[in-house]
Amino acid sequence: MGTLQQMNQWSMTHHPRWLVLLRVALGICLFFKGIIFISNTAVLEEMLSASRFTQSESMNWLSFIIPFIHLLGGFLIIIGLLTRWAVIVQIPILIGAIIFVNAKRGIFAGESELFLSILIFLLLILFFIEGGGPLSLDNYFRKNPR
Repeated sequence: MGTLQQMNQWSMTHHPRWLVLLRVALGICLFFKGIIFISNTAVLEEMLSASRFTQSESMNWLSFIIPFIHLLGGFLIIIGLLTRWAVIVQIPILIGAIIFVNAKRGIFAGESELFLSILIFLLLILFFIEGGGPLSLDNYFRKNPR
């Protein structure tokens, strides 16, 4: 049995129902962060320019792609479809947010989102291990393969 299959089997037997609410809350947070970035691209561009990303080409590309990754990944995490893939795509963004953007400001700064970024990163790690759980489209499609 492959590692992913073993993780799925363990997840189905050890997944408490309250983790479903936590997964949905995580997806909602990521989805709304994507909406905030789309509606206010200047904030994202300012955060990227204040970080170590000083090249204009990478900043433009990142300021375009990050909101849509948050929107799509958040939606997939909410419904529990391709949960582990959605989480894997989110992890590099959160690592960048923690290391390059928020760590520079510090945890006690007025506009710091370092604590929230670390919390979301830890939740992403948790749901990479746990998967979507029993109340997800991943589980539904696994049980009904047609």
